[in-house]
Amino acid sequence: MGSKLSGIADWFEERLGWRAVRELIEQKEVPVHRHSIWYYFGGMTLFLFIVQVVTGILLLLYYRPSAETAFESVQFIMTEVEFGWLIRSVHSYSANLMIAAAFVHMFSTLFLRSFRRPRELTWITGAILLFLSLGFGFTGYLLPWNKLAFFATKVGTDIAGVTPVFGPLLLRFLRGGDEVTGATLTRLFGFHVAVLPAITTVILGLHLYLVQRHGMST
Repeated sequence: MGSKLSGIADWFEERLGWRAVRELIEQKEVPVHRHSIWYYFGGMTLFLFIVQVVTGILLLLYYRPSAETAFESVQFIMTEVEFGWLIRSVHSYSANLMIAAAFVHMFSTLFLRSFRRPRELTWITGAILLFLSLGFGFTGYLLPWNKLAFFATKVGTDIAGVTPVFGPLLLRFLRGGDEVTGATLTRLFGFHVAVLPAITTVILGLHLYLVQRHGMST
């Protein structure tokens, strides 16, 4: 039995090279540094992102992204779904914590000068991930479809609309028209659950690979 399993493992190894990947993951050096607390924030951000994914998928089972049903579906989650209130609360608060942790991680790496050669791409991908985190926060804010979410999104898109040259185009792109309507809700929902997660998965994978490849700065 053992020889058969070994043969199967060798078959996959020959085609996938998974042992090399495992060795890359296992060989990670973490420096001893007097500011060692700052090294935790990258992992904290990743953990909170995973919490976002898990709770977001659970909310997606009941959420209805239309102007007619969005608010009612959120109320249903909060009052009728077992532990729905808890899942939504965890999703909301962990989103704020994730953005805060991402900011701390970004500025701590700047303070520790972790962007120096050969970690320039690690820094750049980290900066992109920070902006993607803000994108998640912005697109998710409208989804409850209440007055606060509506007017906050209106203000946010108005600010985007005064951007030089591209402002009006950007405003219509975000709103799906000239005003915040159900089309805006549907559009931001699509960004929140499809476009941003797809981009984040690619950039995050590259970022983690670079961290693993070059190690943490000393």
